Amino acid sequence: MTHAQTHRTTQAGNDSAEGVLGNSNPGATGPVGPVPVGPVPVGPGPGRPVPVGRAAEAGVTEAGVAEAGVGLTTDGLPAWLDPVARAARSVQPQQLSSFLPPESGAGRQSAVLVLFGEGERGPELLLMERAGTLRSHAGQPSFPGGALDPEDGDQATTGPLRAALREAEEETGLDPRGVQLFGVLPRLYIPVSSFVVTPVLGWWRAPSPVGVVDPAETARVFTVPVADLTDPANRATAVHPRGHSGPAFLVESALVWGFTAGVIDRIVHYAGWERPWDRTRQVPLDWRA
Repeated sequence: MTHAQTHRTTQAGNDSAEGVLGNSNPGATGPVGPVPVGPVPVGPGPGRPVPVGRAAEAGVTEAGVAEAGVGLTTDGLPAWLDPVARAARSVQPQQLSSFLPPESGAGRQSAVLVLFGEGERGPELLLMERAGTLRSHAGQPSFPGGALDPEDGDQATTGPLRAALREAEEETGLDPRGVQLFGVLPRLYIPVSSFVVTPVLGWWRAPSPVGVVDPAETARVFTVPVADLTDPANRATAVHPRGHSGPAFLVESALVWGFTAGVIDRIVHYAGWERPWDRTRQVPLDWRA
């Protein structure tokens, strides 16, 4: 992939969440699970076939993944991920975003990998930070991901799964063979860039070394403990000078906001991990954001 192509694809996971993913709705309900606040046993969870619900609506079926050679299964997941898998099967698009993909099918199809692992401090999430020299979204944390390439296959079925793994390998150097994909969230639309983004959920079953592959594009690759993401002290509302706002996380010396923070916020909420936090605490963004 060329430098220009990398810039094109990485952009998908970094666009502003203006009108896309807002703050949690305190009145919304979702599956409730224990908040992972430290090291937990990584034992096998209850085995299930390919998830139905969101995955089925996206066209990702057991027959489809078998034919394409892309796995999507919840077999052997650690128990603490069960609430996330349940949420992925039940959450509706309108519960994530007020902007849905155009019915015409227009938009730049893309995918991001929402990769959960097990670190020294327990469950964690893989993120990367864009280089500070980039003209767009410089220094902004994001999930690995980008636009679908022709070789990824059918955008309506397993294409997003392949794209998420491919982009994560290209951007962080991870070995995709150690990643177990277990679900997808509804496709989300980012009006400012016309990206249609499929968040692909993964379990880092066999961790591999990761790091910056292209310093011109990425400043660092890092993990964030889920316990830090659910800690009310690390939560705030990011406010852009244009007036729109959305959830934010101050973790690992980084301000996570925009699309990435919106997805994390919704996962934390519908997995039942959310703890009460001060929504009036604001973090201002500058015009370059």
